[in-house]
Amino acid sequence: MAAPVMDTCHVSCCANHTPNVVSWGRGGLIAFGTCNSVALYNPQVLIFTACAVCSGHSGPVCAVDAMSLSSSQLLVASASSDSSVKLWTCSSDTGKIGSMFIIKVIITSLAVPVLACGGDDSRVHLYVQLNGQFQRFLTLTGHEDWVRCVEWATKDGELWLASCSQDCLIRVWRLFAKTATEPDQQTDAVIKMKENVFQVSGDGEAGEFAVTLETVLAGHENWVYGIHWQPPCVKGDSVDQPLKLLSASMDKTMILWGPEEDSGMWVELVRVGEVGGNTLGFYGCQMSPDGFMILAHAFHGALHLWHCDSNQVRLWRPSVVISGHFNAVQDLSWDPEGEFIITVGSDQTTRLFTPWTRNGFDQRLLCLQITWHEISRPQIHGYDMQCLTMVGRFQFVSGADEKVLRVFKAPRNFVENFANISCTSLEKLLGCNDIADLPEGASTPALGLSNKAVFQGMNPLNSEDFNSLSDQYKESYFQPLKLTEPPTEDDLLQNTLWPEVQKLYGHGFEMFCLASDSERTVVASACKASKPEHAAILLWSTTSWKQLQSLPSHSLTVTQMAFSPNGCLLLAVSRDRTWSLWRRGNPDSDTEASFSLYANTSKDTAVHARIIWSCDWSSDSKYFVTSSRDKKVIIWGHCGSGVRVGECEGESVTPCSSVLDVGDSATAVSICPYLCSDKSYLLAVGLENGTIVLYKWRPSEDLFSGADWSRCGETDACQSHTLTVKRLRWRPRPGRAGHGGNEEQAWVQLASAGADHVVKIFNIKISAL
Repeated sequence: MAAPVMDTCHVSCCANHTPNVVSWGRGGLIAFGTCNSVALYNPQVLIFTACAVCSGHSGPVCAVDAMSLSSSQLLVASASSDSSVKLWTCSSDTGKIGSMFIIKVIITSLAVPVLACGGDDSRVHLYVQLNGQFQRFLTLTGHEDWVRCVEWATKDGELWLASCSQDCLIRVWRLFAKTATEPDQQTDAVIKMKENVFQVSGDGEAGEFAVTLETVLAGHENWVYGIHWQPPCVKGDSVDQPLKLLSASMDKTMILWGPEEDSGMWVELVRVGEVGGNTLGFYGCQMSPDGFMILAHAFHGALHLWHCDSNQVRLWRPSVVISGHFNAVQDLSWDPEGEFIITVGSDQTTRLFTPWTRNGFDQRLLCLQITWHEISRPQIHGYDMQCLTMVGRFQFVSGADEKVLRVFKAPRNFVENFANISCTSLEKLLGCNDIADLPEGASTPALGLSNKAVFQGMNPLNSEDFNSLSDQYKESYFQPLKLTEPPTEDDLLQNTLWPEVQKLYGHGFEMFCLASDSERTVVASACKASKPEHAAILLWSTTSWKQLQSLPSHSLTVTQMAFSPNGCLLLAVSRDRTWSLWRRGNPDSDTEASFSLYANTSKDTAVHARIIWSCDWSSDSKYFVTSSRDKKVIIWGHCGSGVRVGECEGESVTPCSSVLDVGDSATAVSICPYLCSDKSYLLAVGLENGTIVLYKWRPSEDLFSGADWSRCGETDACQSHTLTVKRLRWRPRPGRAGHGGNEEQAWVQLASAGADHVVKIFNIKISAL
């Protein structure tokens, strides 16, 4: 079988905004729901997979559990907001129960399968399977608010059931078999908890069982959303179930509970959590199979991982874990050197990802331990982010659902930590810039949207004369970090912001797209528009940050823009189904850059019949490409001349390729900056269905046969996005970021952003295409 053309290098994502959406398997993999996918995660591998689809609920499914009935049969229980619980086998659903909103279900086996359901009636309902149908046999009361999670455990032939609730309490129940005979009179007075006795029939035999309340655990100060028993472990020929229970709460803490050895009283063994930031608490928790790592997922999807120190059992330390956007990723950009990417999303954040080179050698993968991680969150905003563009190695402009553009520049603390994590010389990163002139970091005032620079010696935590009202929230202020590994979620939220150095005003509606030229001297911006007067492109100087020019041409929103690599032309595509091409005036002039309309299509001459979503340039500036909702991809230029666009006076800009039909709405397109071995151009096309397709194109005089295009690869089901591909960007340098060596010239990297909340990076061996 031939090796895949595209190899997934990195996947960035986070858990859904849903309680108890994470599970830690006995094999060591962590599974979690992310948008429409299930992610399987370990320190080196991240894939997406879907095994089966069970359709039948009329509302969102909020809880799922399963148990094995036999070696070939699986029983699945699912709860939905349609106020029903469905039971499924491998072939069909076996029944339906419930007339209340069930929040969590958990299934286990006694003599027959037993199902526990917690719901909005503050009760835990127990069902057993009789004659193929589940029937309710017991209701456990005690909670005073919605029951958020229930979990079974089995120890020494007894079942232990834990339940947690919005009343901030955890209740632990014990279900056990009654002995054949019990004395009616006790010689000594014994205080016993009330027992609920019931009978269960299975395999032709009836047994008597009892349920009693073992303990009530109070320690959290807010709703308890998740609980999880420590997984059983194998000791010799037997399986031992430790009586340790992990809980997660909206108070931003996780607690590990267990009975004392001497008294048997349940006590708090370990408490971990997060401090500061503007986040809410935890939505669920899990424990690793060996019990030495615990995981929580937060309200906004972030994963929080702690590991137990092998030398000190009660000491738990934060660990590195993957992270990502929790809403659609709208745009991304590589830095000019191709060492990191910056992304923006509808989750109102800007995130920076880079390779982390660890010490040592991975024997399993036979390579250096290089993995991508988020190391900075430069902007945490109050509006959904839409676009960004780099205007320097450590400077970018971003736009959101507001009328303002914001400019950010990296602080000194980030540059130092980036050098440590990426194993890069600090002097090389700074160049001729003096590091002392950079601010130490940034912080956001209470109720503010602008990141304020923090310089050495002015940290409010150390300032005696800082007397603003924000002094009440000192935990949210910036504190310098000295990192040799990616930061934790807590640090990403409050200690990795970049200072905002400029605001740009001029647009009348929300920002939609941005672009900058190759010299990083001019920025082009466009906003949402329904009239021609609002659809004008604005040009800005990156030295003075003054508006240079307004370029009116389109009648509706400009969807994407791109400067030619030689910096002479600006290309724009629009919802009005046309493109426009603007040429820069004399580049040797001392005056500011001036652009004039060089070529464009109109409603009468347009080739695309629907919205043009994306555009890009070839590295030699001879051609540009457009992609549209009409499923067409077209390459344009001075057909047959072989010169760069704009340098052939008297020649019009026309299609230079046959019309490529990609079979679905083409929402993103990008041309690789390096030619294939046969001197053809390599293009990546992102589709509305989430697939990314690679094409090679070679100029040809025949524009009708389609022979100038050849399909050379595409993402498979596990590699593709599950929703629309929003943006594609090739790394501006050959090779794989974080790697070295002459053989790297054979590789290129492609980054993609999707509406499925995911950012992906692919390795492509261009020499093999």
